[in-house]
Amino acid sequence: MNLAEIIEPHPSDAVALVSRGAPTPYGALREEVAALRGGLASLGIGADDRVAILCANNPTFVVSYLAVLGLGAVVVPLNPLSPAPELEREVAAVDILAVIVGPAGRASWAEVDSAKVPSVRAVIATAGHSFANAVTFEDLLAASPVPIVGRESNDLAALLFTSGTAGSAKAAMLTHGNLLSNLRQIQQQPGRGLRADDVVLGVLPLFHIFGMNVVLGLALYAGASVVLVERFDPATALETIETRGVTVIAGAPPMWTAWATLPQVSSSAFSSVRVASTGASKMPEDLSRLFQSRFHLELLEGYGLTEASPVVTASPPGESRVGSIGLPLSGLTVRLVDHDGDDALEGDAGEVWVKGPNVFAGYWHDDEATARALTNDGWLRTGDVAVADDEGYLYLVDRAKDLIIVSGFNVYPGEVEDVIAEYPGVEEVAVVGSPHPSTGEAVKAFVVPAPGTSMDEEAIIDHCRRSLARYKCPTKVMFVDELPKGWGGKVLRRVLR
Repeated sequence: MNLAEIIEPHPSDAVALVSRGAPTPYGALREEVAALRGGLASLGIGADDRVAILCANNPTFVVSYLAVLGLGAVVVPLNPLSPAPELEREVAAVDILAVIVGPAGRASWAEVDSAKVPSVRAVIATAGHSFANAVTFEDLLAASPVPIVGRESNDLAALLFTSGTAGSAKAAMLTHGNLLSNLRQIQQQPGRGLRADDVVLGVLPLFHIFGMNVVLGLALYAGASVVLVERFDPATALETIETRGVTVIAGAPPMWTAWATLPQVSSSAFSSVRVASTGASKMPEDLSRLFQSRFHLELLEGYGLTEASPVVTASPPGESRVGSIGLPLSGLTVRLVDHDGDDALEGDAGEVWVKGPNVFAGYWHDDEATARALTNDGWLRTGDVAVADDEGYLYLVDRAKDLIIVSGFNVYPGEVEDVIAEYPGVEEVAVVGSPHPSTGEAVKAFVVPAPGTSMDEEAIIDHCRRSLARYKCPTKVMFVDELPKGWGGKVLRRVLR
């Protein structure tokens, strides 16, 4: 088996991708992917080599993703807008052999210090690049095709950086079996599976697990079409939905919030859509009700995490409940566990534990973090706390971790704190999430300046922007005389929140 084979069975003339108005049929997509496999192989890339993809939502990402998988190599999708220091840390952490750079990633990669990423032997960039000694992506597409390499279900397919269920950012190991299992699990959900005639809006970032597997992977698995959108704009997206006849939208709460509150939009704007789902972070209940009443379209909330490839629960069409993340997918098992490791009593809250073929293989070269996330018998401790009603519907009530979720992206406070602590004159710092009307949460920092030091909020935020992706940067910095701490000296984040 190889996950890249998901595009093989579909009719050659069926449209696989639409990007900037141009369609790519499945036949043409298969030809491009096979050629790029040959081109990458000519560079010495093979089984288990790590290849980073630094691209926006466009055909370059899709072809690269499938070609790397098809060679038996490991895909490492990275945010093309990440600043150079973040890219350097991630590339070095997993010993990347080659980097595929699209137009959106050129500026960031140009700032990367090659001495800090010594494992990189090849940079592959699209036409118009200015990198010295880079191989042109288009030239590799002219190579002779090579066949797909067979893989076992437990062979590594992708590494995705995540803050995990606890700790700082690390690379989650997802196998071919993990990713394919979750596609099958979703497809088995009544009313949630995709059809070959579906048109899917591909606006969620493909470097994120939600966009990579739930949007792109599921659409290609079903033989549907994906309309690739590089940047979300609510008004333009509505035009795309109408002109392309979009039937399926998977989005994060900020998308649905933007549409729910956009003025002067017809109530029939989503008339072509048959499945609308939200995930990646909690959907505000009032905005969910507003969207559904305004557009007469049921908004189905689900729940997942990178370590589960990612979907764990989904709301059944026609039976969804506002505020609920739905029911567990078939083919996996969910437990609610109390502090003693026992099943929570009926009606009581408990940490969500997940077991199934979609659960990841662990964190790259981090046995300690893996042991914290996975039990000896294969249960994934999510760190999220939920309660179930009498019919098994789950409701998230808390997080057992300090994770901040900004527009569906995980931000671990320690990563931001480490960057702020480097700023001259910072004596102590603590970071928490604060409610935000459009992104769900925003990053808020509390800084204790060293005695006699004068500090500027914007200067600290700018400092963060040079080292962290924008969504990880604080939107507010508060200067305080001291941080609240417990008896052991640990900062009490709940007090700051």
